[in-house]
Amino acid sequence: MSENNSDKAKVRKTVPAIRSAKRSNGNDPLVMVTGYDYPAAQILDRAGVDIILVGDSLSNVVLGNKSTTDVSMDDMVHHVKAVANAQTIALVVADLPWLSFHLNPENSILNAAALVKAGATAVKLEGGKKRSDHIKAIIDAEIPVMGHIGLTPQSVNVFGGFKVQGKTESQAEALINDAIDLEKAGCFSIVLEAVPRNLAKTITDTIKIPTIGIGAGPDCDGQVIVFHDLLGFYPDKGAKFVRRYLDFADLATEAINRFIGDVKSGNYPNDEESYH
Repeated sequence: MSENNSDKAKVRKTVPAIRSAKRSNGNDPLVMVTGYDYPAAQILDRAGVDIILVGDSLSNVVLGNKSTTDVSMDDMVHHVKAVANAQTIALVVADLPWLSFHLNPENSILNAAALVKAGATAVKLEGGKKRSDHIKAIIDAEIPVMGHIGLTPQSVNVFGGFKVQGKTESQAEALINDAIDLEKAGCFSIVLEAVPRNLAKTITDTIKIPTIGIGAGPDCDGQVIVFHDLLGFYPDKGAKFVRRYLDFADLATEAINRFIGDVKSGNYPNDEESYH
C-alpha cells in the first residue's frame, strides 16, 4: 500500500527546519497553501502541507474585496486566531497587510507581534531592500520573517497591474539583489511571485534560504497556491499558473440543490432524522 501524506510522521514544522529545506541539499520541495479559517487549517494539516499561509489574499477570496490593500490588521488577527485554533503540525505564517510595516520599524514590530500573539509562528511581508530595516527590527524582536519579492500585490498600483516582474536585465538584477539583501537581513525563506522561470532558478541557486514560487516555475525550493484556487471555489480559473484540483463550486451547488429538493418534496427531515 502506498504511503499517504497524512500517514507520515507527525513532526511539527519549525522555522529552522524550513530554513534548511533547500532542494539542492536533497530535500523535498516545500508545500505552502493559504488558509484563512479553522476548517481549512484542519484539512490542509491532514493533507500534510508544510506551511499554512494566512495571506492578505483573504481580502479577495474570503471578504470579497477588489484588492489585498483593503484588508486590515484586525481582519488578519481574526483569521490568524481561527487558523491557530486548529493547532496544526504545519508552520503558520501570517501576512503583514498593507501599511502595517511601512511607517517605522517600531510600528512594524508591534503589528508583527499582534499576529504572533494571535497564533502565527512567523510573518511575511512584501518588498526588497527598502524593507530591510523593518525586517531586521522584526527579527531582532525574535519574530521570524518570510520575504516576498517579484509581483507584490500590495504594490499593484505602482506596477500598473498584475504583471510579470524581472523581464528586463535591469529588473532581473534588481530582484537578485533584493533576494540577497533579504537573506542578509535574516529572512528564513522568500516567496517569488510572477517572475520568469530562469530568473527564479538563478535566485534559488544564488541564495542559501529556500525560495517558494507562485508563478515562478518549477525550479524553486517550494510552491504556494491559494486554497480557493486549488479547490475551485470560483468559476474563473484565475492566473496562468493556477492548477485546479477540484470544482468545489459546482459540487457544492449540486449538493445544496439536492437539499432544496428534499425539503420542498417533504423528504427532509425523515422520521429517523426527527426526535421522538
